[in-house]
Amino acid sequence: MDTLELVRLNLLSPMVLAFAVGVAASLARSDLKFPDALYVALSIYLLLAIGLKGGAELSGTPAATVWAPLLVTLLIGTATPVWCYAILRRLGKLAQADAAAIAAHYGSVSAVTFLAGLTFLQRAGVPAEGFLPALVAVLEVPAIIVALIIARTATGGMNSWAGALREALAGKAVVLLTGGMFIGFLSGQEGVAQVAPFFIEPFHGALTLFLLEMGMVAARRLRDLAAIGPFLIGFAIVMPVLHGILGVYLGTLAGLSVGGSTILGLLAASASYIAAPAAMRIALPQANPAFYLTASLGITFPFNLTAGIPLYYALARLVHGGG
Repeated sequence: MDTLELVRLNLLSPMVLAFAVGVAASLARSDLKFPDALYVALSIYLLLAIGLKGGAELSGTPAATVWAPLLVTLLIGTATPVWCYAILRRLGKLAQADAAAIAAHYGSVSAVTFLAGLTFLQRAGVPAEGFLPALVAVLEVPAIIVALIIARTATGGMNSWAGALREALAGKAVVLLTGGMFIGFLSGQEGVAQVAPFFIEPFHGALTLFLLEMGMVAARRLRDLAAIGPFLIGFAIVMPVLHGILGVYLGTLAGLSVGGSTILGLLAASASYIAAPAAMRIALPQANPAFYLTASLGITFPFNLTAGIPLYYALARLVHGGG
């Protein structure tokens, strides 16, 4: 497939189109609204389903195949918040708390972006390693911890350090991902097959509904663009691309396939809007949510969903010698 065909394939997927409908509905001030309970239920369902499938695949994967991708993923999760914080402080002139909070978001990961990437690969007929959900779990927390350490060092203290760390480790995203992986790993492929009619087969339909809601949420954050300024808008696009290039390259060095390298690039390029905001709300209450939520959810998420996924796939093909 050429680049234009890849972009068309991504933009015309039901998930991306549902996101666009959500954006349009919000901008048109439609009365469409998801009940809060449904939004929570869908997020629980998707995260647990990711963990189950990944754990089942991981149970049949030799350790020699997994250790290198896990190591480079951990490296990405701990290194990216460090240089993000430095850039935000020195070039963006942001306050310490704001820079640390944004750095945490851009070092952590968006599970929904991960799901959209897997769907893109499936539509393109590109295989990927089954243990990739394990990389999501590995990337979720380290950046938040590193950002908290940076903030504590910079400010000489921080409100509710222990509470924030507990929120990061015990938040629903981490619990559901790791818990699902634990269940899937112990029960194996045969065990997960028993719940496949509920957790595997309806998965893409649930994701489409979730992205419809995320489109409405993202559109509401777009109204804060004037507040975050041109530097942060540029940061929210340029840094994901740079992180995506890094993820694709390191994934290739770690032995991942074209599909696997694409996903690691996408994970590195994504920004958290579930686990990181919850932790930052406790740890850095002085940080401005308009900055970190608008950047991660209003700019980076739509960018990766529409343009980033085919871009990182094209880069992975290029690095693997596929042109």
